[in-house]
Parts: sequence; C-alpha cells; structure tokens
Amino acid sequence: MSRPDNEKSLGDVHAKINPLQAGSRWKKVFAFFGPAYLVSVGYMDPGNWATDIAGGSQFGYGLIWVLLMSNFMALLLQSLSARLGIVQGRDLAQCSREVYPPAINFILYLLAEIAIAACDLAEVLGMAIGLNLLFGMPLIWGVLVTLLDTILLLYLQKLGMRKLEAFIITLIAIIGGCFLVEMFLAKPDMHKVVKGFVPYLPNHAALYVAIGIIGATVMPHNLYLHSALVQTRKINRNHGSIMKALKMNAIDSTLALNIAFFVNAAILILAASVFFNSGHHEIASLQDAHKLLAPLLGSKWAPILFAVALIAAGQSSTVTGTLAGQIIMEGYLRLRINPIVRRLITRLLAIVPTLIVILVAGDGAVDQLLIFSQVLLSMQLAFAVIPLIHFVSDRNKMGVHAISLATKIASWCVAALIVVLNMKLFLESVGDWMKGSNVWVQGLLSVFVVLVAVLLLITTVYPILLKRRTSNISVHGNIPHALTDEDTKPFEKIALALDYGDNDQKVLRYAMRLANDGTQLVLIHVVESVSARMMGSDADDYEARKDQDHIDEYVKLLQAKGYTATGILGFKNRSPEIARIIKENNCDLLVIGSHGHKTALDWLFGETINTVRHMIDIPVFIAR
Repeated sequence: MSRPDNEKSLGDVHAKINPLQAGSRWKKVFAFFGPAYLVSVGYMDPGNWATDIAGGSQFGYGLIWVLLMSNFMALLLQSLSARLGIVQGRDLAQCSREVYPPAINFILYLLAEIAIAACDLAEVLGMAIGLNLLFGMPLIWGVLVTLLDTILLLYLQKLGMRKLEAFIITLIAIIGGCFLVEMFLAKPDMHKVVKGFVPYLPNHAALYVAIGIIGATVMPHNLYLHSALVQTRKINRNHGSIMKALKMNAIDSTLALNIAFFVNAAILILAASVFFNSGHHEIASLQDAHKLLAPLLGSKWAPILFAVALIAAGQSSTVTGTLAGQIIMEGYLRLRINPIVRRLITRLLAIVPTLIVILVAGDGAVDQLLIFSQVLLSMQLAFAVIPLIHFVSDRNKMGVHAISLATKIASWCVAALIVVLNMKLFLESVGDWMKGSNVWVQGLLSVFVVLVAVLLLITTVYPILLKRRTSNISVHGNIPHALTDEDTKPFEKIALALDYGDNDQKVLRYAMRLANDGTQLVLIHVVESVSARMMGSDADDYEARKDQDHIDEYVKLLQAKGYTATGILGFKNRSPEIARIIKENNCDLLVIGSHGHKTALDWLFGETINTVRHMIDIPVFIAR
C-alpha cells in the first residue's frame, strides 16, 4: 500500500476525457455521457432481481410505486453526487474526511465497505445463478468462476474510460433487450400496472421487500462512485462551464437511471404477470422463476433470455464495487493499493460468506441471501446521504452552485424517509431477536441500537454545530513554510541495489550525482542461486564467487574516481536482504533500478521496488 500521489479521485483517469476537444457540437455533448451508465448498472444488478421478483410474485403490481419513488430518489441523490464532484472537484469520501472527526470517518468507511461487500455479494450470486441456469454449472463452481472477472475488469480499465463505458452500455442494451422480449411474451394487464403506481403497503412483509427495493435501487456506494466518475471529464473552472457540465450530467443521469427503472419495472411486472396471476405467490427464487417461465409463457426462449440478462447484469455490475472501493479507501484512509488486490479483497468479502451459506444451508438459501444483501444496502444509505446533503448545501465550498432551498427541502425529505423506513425495520428486527434471547443478548442489542442512534445523530448534526475551518485541507498534511538546515543536510550513506544488468550503469551514474564529499556508497547485490537460497551466507558456489568479484570491481571503479565505497553481498530473498543491509549500515537513501516489466511479469519475476520500499523508512530513488 502507498499514499496517493495526489488528492484527485481515480487519479489514473482524472480529467482524461476532454469534451472541448471532441469536435462537433454533438460530439462535445456526448463526451459528457457515460458516468451515469456506470452508476446505473448497480441499479439493475442481480440483487434488484431478487427483490423485484419477490415483490411481483407476492403483491402483484402493487409495489411498482416503490420502484418509481426509488427512481426519483435516485435521480435526486445522484444529481447531488455529480454536483459535488463537478463543483468541488472532490468525491464524497474526501469531503467526509475533511469534515468529520477521525473516529467517525473510520466508522463511515467501514459502513461503506459493508455496502460494497453487500453489492458484490449480489453480483457473485447473480453470476453463479445465471451460469447454473444457462449451462447447468453447480452454484459453488459458479461462485468461484466469478473470481475471473478481476482479469476482465483490469483489461477494460487499461483500454480507457470511454471503452469501459461502451462495454457497460452494451451490456445494459443486452439486459434491456432481453426484458423487452420477455414483456412482449408476458402480455401484462396494463390497467393493473397503472393501479400499481398508487402507494400502498399491505403488511410488514411488503415493507421488508419495499425497503429491499429501495436498498437495491438507491445504493450508498453509488453516491461515492458518481462524485468521482464525473471528474473524468475535463472542464474549465468558470461559472458557465460548470453550469454546462451540471446540465449535461443531469441529462446523462436521467437517461441512464430511467433505463434502470425500465429494467426493474419489467422484472416486477413480469413476476406479477406470470407468477402472481397464476397463484405462485411465493416465488422469490431466481431458479424457480427461470424454471416456471417456459411452461407459463409457452416459450422456450423466455428462460434463456432470463439467464442471459442475469449474467449480463452480474458482469456489468462488477465494475461498480471495485471503483467505489478504490474511491472510499483513498478518500477515507488515504491509501492506494494495487487495483487487482483491491478487486480480490472486494470479491473475497463476497465469495467467502456465499460459499459458507451454500455449504451450510444449501443452494436454496442463496435467494434469501440476495434479498438480505439489498436490505443491508438500504441500512447503510443514511450514512452516505446525510453527509452528501450537508456538503452540497455548503455555500462556503459550493459558492453559487450550492443547492437551492427547494432542492434542500426535497433532499432532507428523502433522507428522512430513508431513516424512518430503515429504523422501523431495524427496530422491529431487533425486537424479534430479543424475544427469545437471554438478558445478556438483550443488553448487547440495546447497546447496539443506542450506538447506531448516536452515530446517526453525530452524522447529522456535526457539520452544523462543529464546523471545522473552511479552508481546503490537504489530504497529505500541511505544507512547510520554511526549510530547516536538517532538510538540506547531504546524504551520508547511499545504498545502491545492483542486479548486474543493464540498469547498473544508471544506478551508479545517479548515485554519483547525488553523492557529496564524505558520502559513502554502499553497493548491494543479492545472490539468488539454489545454493544461496538453501545455505544463505555459507554458500560458496560459482555464482556467489563471481558475484563477489563483480561487486569488488564496481567498488574499485568508484574508489578510482575518489568515492568512498564498500560492497556487500546478500543471500536468499532479494527484498528482505536489501532492506536488512540498508538498516544495518544506517543508509539514508536507496538508489535502485527500474526493472521495466509490468503486470503479469511482476507476479512471475517479482516486484522488488514496491516490496523493498515498504520495508525501509528512507527515501527511494528509482533510476530509469
């Protein structure tokens, strides 16, 4: 892990797309389109399918209004997220880190990670179920196959943001096309569909499913993601350019999220038309839905299209979790790790509990796990929504682009609705757990409820009552106003890591430039022969003797030029040995050559630079 080089969200693609250079007027307009589509895939992932099918099969068309309400909420909140990123040039996690105390920020970070894990859980299950339905692959193997999408995601990221967006839009088109055909086959009762837009909740079960739908539609980590993705577009920082960017992103969000609404509504209407009307009121299983589509619709294509759309939904949604995870980790913790490691962490957090559930409870439990993941997402929403509203309302940071009073009222109403619905479900669930529990469990649950309430209160009132300094706070600490003599002190001992290859000349040349009168050069080479790995410093094979001769020659050349130099051989493992020798000799700078290979070759040959620099606490100069 390392500190980010700068405080830009998604630094590797920040401002990489320049609409001003797009050519014609329409190309400039379309250059803004894309971020909302990456966000929208999370609004139609497999987790939505479970809640939509459960809602349609149990309550017919009665919960369509929940989808519509969720879509309006999503449009409002995503527009706020985009506004924050465009105007402040920072994402939601970075703004939270600036405003809230460290302890609260760490808790908010953990909650965001839980939300990402819950989202990825839905994607893992959806992909596994889709593969099972289409190819008959066992669920447990399908879950393991989802690890492979890490490679696909990394490849797409290397191609560039526009190609990644094009790939996602293609998958969205596949999903939408499949359900358009399904709707044609189902022939829903349009009169009942229209009646479904009238708000009504018949019982607690409907509330549980409704909150799951809200959680599946308005995802907390999407708010972090959108505030960063809009920064991939380069814009001028004047009022007119910012207003144009806000307008273009509003159109982008409206189009993308309405497509997501169509997909979700199609799934619910399909479930209501096919299952509820035929008396199959308990269909919450994706497998059961797939199994019954052919006999009830009279078409063999219905289940095939269902499975294809499910796989496309699962694969497209995998992008969301990784990028959002990168954003919250860098924003809250100021830590940037290798994307493949970040992806593996996210995926393993989803795969491990999935495997446990399948092994312990069987395949039949995966659909309940899907619905639970969406309710879990909804439970995290307030802790992302409330800070977001505070940040876009702050005129000190947003200036004239702060949200209006009407938007502020609407936003707080949405936040209040989310909190009320979630707290109602939360308290009812805790009450059910307490009924059959002993005093100790009841006490722990009571404490947990109080802690959640306190955290919610702090998240809401802290920005109002305890405003911190209004100047921008660097995520890398304060810049010094003066340099002390210690800052300009010459290096006393410079370590040179040599590999006896083409890089050695560069390493020696840069070390001589950095050396001053009195600087000692410590030449290091690690013997990695089989004997050296087995016997360490006791090895006396041909390679060890030749390596000693080689380093002695380097020392003589440097001494001939007037430098003080010594040569030291290490044995066995390259990186630990280099670090050990540096520490034992009290070196204050390391000069090391760039190996020149990347990605897969790093895994094959080893990546010395990144490994060594985490083992030492001195500067590292990379000779290229």
